[in-house]
Amino acid sequence: MLTSAEIRKQFLDFFQSKGHHIVPSAPIVVKNDPTLLFTNAGMNQFKDYFLGNKKAPYTRVADTQKCLRVSGKHNDLEEVGVDTYHHTMFEMLGNWSFGDYFKAEAIAWSWELLTEVYKLDKDRLYVTIFEGDVKENLPKDEEAYNEWKKVIAEDRILLGNKKDNFWEMGDTGPCGPCTEIHVDCRTDEERKAVDGKTLVNNDHPQVIEIWNNVFIQFNRLKDGSLEPLPAKHVDTGMGFERLVRVIQNNTSNYDTDVFTGTIAATENIVGKKYNATAINSPSTGGSWREAVAFRVIADHIRAISFTIADGQLPSNTGAGYVIRRILRRAVRYYYSYLDYKQPLLHQLLPVIAKQFANVFPELEQQLDFVSKVVKEEEDAFLKTLGKGITKFNSYINFREQFPEATHAYNEELGDEFPYDIQEGKKVIVNPQSLEVTQKTIPGKFAFELTDTYGFPIDLTELMAKEIGWKVDVKEFEKELAKQKSRSRAATAIDTEDWIVLDEYALNEFVGYDSMEIQTKVTKYRKVKAKGKEAFQIVLEATPFYAESGGQVGDTGKLLLNNEEIIITDTKKENNLIIHFADSIPADLNGEVFAKVDVTKRKATEVHHSATHLLHAALRKVLGTHVAQKGSLVNNEHLRFDFSHFAKVTDEEIAQIEILVNEKIRTNIPVVIKQMHKDEAIAMGAMALFGEKYGDTVRVVIIDPHYSIELCGGTHVCNTGELGFFKIKHESAVAAGVRRIEAVSGKAAEELIAEQFETLGVIRETLKNPKEIQKSVENLVTENNELKKKVESLEAKQLAAIKSELVDKAQIINGFNFIGEVLEVSNADALKKLSFDLKTSLNNYIVVLAANIEGKASVAVSMDDNFIAAKNTDAPKIIKEHIAPLIKGGGGGQKTLATAGGQDTSNLQQVIEKVKALL
Repeated sequence: MLTSAEIRKQFLDFFQSKGHHIVPSAPIVVKNDPTLLFTNAGMNQFKDYFLGNKKAPYTRVADTQKCLRVSGKHNDLEEVGVDTYHHTMFEMLGNWSFGDYFKAEAIAWSWELLTEVYKLDKDRLYVTIFEGDVKENLPKDEEAYNEWKKVIAEDRILLGNKKDNFWEMGDTGPCGPCTEIHVDCRTDEERKAVDGKTLVNNDHPQVIEIWNNVFIQFNRLKDGSLEPLPAKHVDTGMGFERLVRVIQNNTSNYDTDVFTGTIAATENIVGKKYNATAINSPSTGGSWREAVAFRVIADHIRAISFTIADGQLPSNTGAGYVIRRILRRAVRYYYSYLDYKQPLLHQLLPVIAKQFANVFPELEQQLDFVSKVVKEEEDAFLKTLGKGITKFNSYINFREQFPEATHAYNEELGDEFPYDIQEGKKVIVNPQSLEVTQKTIPGKFAFELTDTYGFPIDLTELMAKEIGWKVDVKEFEKELAKQKSRSRAATAIDTEDWIVLDEYALNEFVGYDSMEIQTKVTKYRKVKAKGKEAFQIVLEATPFYAESGGQVGDTGKLLLNNEEIIITDTKKENNLIIHFADSIPADLNGEVFAKVDVTKRKATEVHHSATHLLHAALRKVLGTHVAQKGSLVNNEHLRFDFSHFAKVTDEEIAQIEILVNEKIRTNIPVVIKQMHKDEAIAMGAMALFGEKYGDTVRVVIIDPHYSIELCGGTHVCNTGELGFFKIKHESAVAAGVRRIEAVSGKAAEELIAEQFETLGVIRETLKNPKEIQKSVENLVTENNELKKKVESLEAKQLAAIKSELVDKAQIINGFNFIGEVLEVSNADALKKLSFDLKTSLNNYIVVLAANIEGKASVAVSMDDNFIAAKNTDAPKIIKEHIAPLIKGGGGGQKTLATAGGQDTSNLQQVIEKVKALL
């Protein structure tokens, strides 16, 4: 039986024999494409070729691409582990033609590979073609139909609708009809009983699509209309995991050698066995959930590890949040279903790294780093998970203790649920605020568990189900929809179609050599975001550097027909350089004079070259494990994130600064060369994980024995232009990732000037001592001694006040009452006095007030006897009787609460108001 590695190799070898150039996978994390967070299809890295933004270096290519589908319309997350074939990360095998061959060759080669190389049973294969669409004025794909008739029986060529057989990149852009290949994996008996063609595209777990051939021949405009593309392309994708399953004759992707190694490793760690047959019997409960858990873990660990290896750290926003969500979903499964309460995922990383070492080597190369990041994320969520479960149990206990309560949740849910005491019973405050029946958990509470503690809703539902409760899922979905709506509103961008002035013009960057040029506008469009209108402009040639590689985009201006267009930013969309402007003239035809803000660019270049010197210095001082994990380079400073597992010490920072400044003083030429990627790597060039490099790369050399990096950014000519380098700050960013912020050039001069100015002010304040450091140390020592004396005096003062207050205690209706407006220096003194008085009193209530620097401060304390007798507590008295008088608010524990307010004129009234309660 073929192994998965052999199956992958046979695919690539086959298309190489057909004249295809084999290209590596693009990173799973997408850059320079605002429409995508992750690579979700094999075609993503080739979008520029389909869009016409860039000429393909080869007309035929083939590859295996790491893909991730967990957001947007391609969201398979909830099916992962439950069915046999959905995944988060998966491999997409593909062959591509950029204006070369079309339907005839693509169809013939698909059939040849599947039936002659892989030896799939022809009687188990079906194909679908586009049936046409009257509304779109699109005819049936007769060309594909006729090609298929040459190799397969006509009754196995099925017609598919627009949903299944017309592929689109998005709401706009290249698109076209497609033909899918499906395989029937059922037993012979099942095939005799039901004709396979009736199960195609009907979500049958054993009748599945394995290959899709897309024929890109149209462009979708914003108004929905279609226009023919000048060149026709082929874009194919075959799910690797599904293909392996079919060839290895399994009923599930998870039973192939793509996943069995990970599942076996998980079995060894958790001490349980994966029961593949249980997956078909949800009624078995625990066994079924365990089987799903093994699958979820085996799937999710791939998505987590390769995404982090490609440069995306888990976080609370964007792509980082998606990865954190996947990781937490995996943790939840092993915590809840495999009864494993400690970090598990990081233990599986060596298995994954070894399995993919020859196809995706980036994980093996960063194994220690990725493992540390994953483990820290697991540790953090396991702690949070415990807190969330405690919160859940606390809620349930309260509801069961007071069954008359119809509502035990509000948006300020805390440790104490809001209730009042009426006729000796605890009753929920405002029970009408939500209509929640007994044994139902409000959706708002379930949403809080998700939002605050990272609980997926299915975990809350599971925990509820186990105790005979249910969750108001509809209300949960409403809360989730509100959050998504807020998020969409904050980031929504309305982009109009391009207005094309020159369809065949290039989009060339010439800013390495020129800061100003004569050019022309080739296309432009209007965009709206957050209610603000702006414009995007594309030039035939541009000196403006587009934001990438950590370097910010250029600003500057365009002069056109005696009108000035201010360029506020420059970015890339795929490979298209786009200039941003707040306004444009009515006519953009004619010659354009494009000029970059030279001062800003030069200062940015200083910091970019300084970043290279810093990177090399870090590796020499800290070790060669240091690798760049992110950067920001602008005209004001540089920020550099790097892999390192400990705080960089002051001594190490000093060594790094010395080394960088030595290289600056040496005035080393910054040499930039274009060469083949393999040649660059052979000479020691640093390539960044998560970056996609072509065959020809740009190499920045600052002393061949010191710094060689692949880099597309702009740089100074000699290191002497940097002048001086100074690190401002070092901090932690994430597990195993540190950050250094630094300045060079004029920004470093300004920093030193600021520091000397501050030092001068300090020296003058201290009366210009000879040894300023010793004077500051003496001042600190003197201040600490004075603080101790003041604290001692205050303690004696409070002891005396306490004694006086005890003597003033009045007995009213059996309770000791103390009420006094005092002169103290801070609110903590009131709180301390109130707390200390309890040692000298029984059956008491105390209210102390003070005017502290023009603000009202109040403390109220009482014992449990008073609380029980009066059906009240300290926070309630603060809220109902004191806060209105001082125009403020406060709170605290049942027996001791404090308040602050703006009005000091009613402090005596506060005392009388509380006294009246007796």
